[in-house]
Amino acid sequence: MARERKSPPERRYPRTTGVGPVLLRDARILGEPGGWGRSGEPVDVRIEDGLVSAVGPGLSAAGAEVVDVDGRTVLPGLWDNHVHADQWALARRRTDVSGARSAAEAVDLVDARLRSAPPAPGETLVGYGFRDALWPEPAHRDLLDPVTGDTPVVLVSGDLHQGWLNSAALARYGHRDHPTGMIRESEFFALTTALANVAAEQLDTFATDAVHAAAARGVVGIVDFEAPWPLVRWARRIAAGADGLRVVAAVWPSHLDGPIGRGLHTGDVVPGTGGLLTTGPLKIVTDGSLNTRTAYCHDPYPGLEHSAHPCGMLLVPPDELEPLLRRAVTNGLDVAVHAIGDRANTLVLDAFAATGARGRIEHAQLLDDADVPRFAELGLVASVQPEHALDDRDVADALWKGRTHRSFAFASLHAAGAGLALGSDAPVALLDPWIAIAAAVHRTSDDRDRWHPEQEIGRDVALAASAGPDGPIAVGRRADLVLTDADPAGCAPSTLRAMPVAGTLLGGRWTHRTGV
Repeated sequence: MARERKSPPERRYPRTTGVGPVLLRDARILGEPGGWGRSGEPVDVRIEDGLVSAVGPGLSAAGAEVVDVDGRTVLPGLWDNHVHADQWALARRRTDVSGARSAAEAVDLVDARLRSAPPAPGETLVGYGFRDALWPEPAHRDLLDPVTGDTPVVLVSGDLHQGWLNSAALARYGHRDHPTGMIRESEFFALTTALANVAAEQLDTFATDAVHAAAARGVVGIVDFEAPWPLVRWARRIAAGADGLRVVAAVWPSHLDGPIGRGLHTGDVVPGTGGLLTTGPLKIVTDGSLNTRTAYCHDPYPGLEHSAHPCGMLLVPPDELEPLLRRAVTNGLDVAVHAIGDRANTLVLDAFAATGARGRIEHAQLLDDADVPRFAELGLVASVQPEHALDDRDVADALWKGRTHRSFAFASLHAAGAGLALGSDAPVALLDPWIAIAAAVHRTSDDRDRWHPEQEIGRDVALAASAGPDGPIAVGRRADLVLTDADPAGCAPSTLRAMPVAGTLLGGRWTHRTGV
């Protein structure tokens, strides 16, 4: 029997003091109560105290800063619903090895970096972005050692689920006798925490730069899944002036006592943050990833049939998962559960059904056909990252052969009534919602044919799934808005992907502005 899906309560937002009135003159609204399908005739949008106070032609400009939008499109500000913010901030400064098509090419990139800009004595060189699933030869510590010597080197995979370490790094991080230097899943998650252990002031500077970059792409909010609980860090950053985004801060099981002890529930605004920081869900990672061949599936991976984990890795089995979900729901917390493989998704859906927990499944990359309607039946959101479908299409064709018709199944989920929330999983993909939207509606980014176009969704669906919790532009909603130079409802796919953003408003305050 389908679970009743209650309508969300009417949102009443507080007024923001200290922000002067703004009148956007001659704007084409996209994302009104009437729908997302097209931009209407030009109107004015008046903003007062951080809220939309009026929408219509010929509005009074009394006391307001008048901004001639000149027919540009104005739509609700965009959200990235799955971000690892500190990892994103750090990755933007790490050695890029994403272009390596083999282990040898990755080693050459490391060698070039060590020759051109060697790290200071004692520092670890960290690279990011390799994807080794289709490499002709396996990555190994012995390939790195001849060019790295005593300099510790850690290469982080593009999916954040494994690292490739040389012998010096293995010794530094407690894995001296590891046979290959390829550290995966839970062991690697612990290592990523150590790699992020830079001075708080430096990491805050990196994060602030990332906030500005996100605002320049029309982003007004993120859901941050940085381990183990980024709430305290964001409170500090916002107080110091990194106030360009709304942040929903998730918590991992190791720190679940934190929000429970403070009496925080999902959706609670953290005092002293100007309404910008909100308590998020409990984040649980139940399986691995496709590229690392650890996503937990019904069928074995090619070549791994006789390995220890032929079908991937189940990191949190049902007898551990269900108590976590029950504890979350008892204490007013939603749950966001990472599940990529089809077997993992089935088990997670079973756990939601058994516990009555609320929330989302993160990724949901490979689904049994019978599980697709269960999202809507259980009132769950599918939090998906469309760019992964393009990054992983070749890997999926090789490792999930014969099953890709039910991978990244956005259209099937939408048709079955599931809610969709689009994100990037940054730094796994760029923190840019236009890339996610374009990938969702047009499943290719190069000159190849679209990959499983039957799973594309309409622009109206993709835009709504990226627009955050505030809904369409209407009087009384927060003035979190983005102005674009092209019309997202009708522009070419290539323009949609690289959408020129003229301005971003957060609560009526400009966080990015160019050309208006």
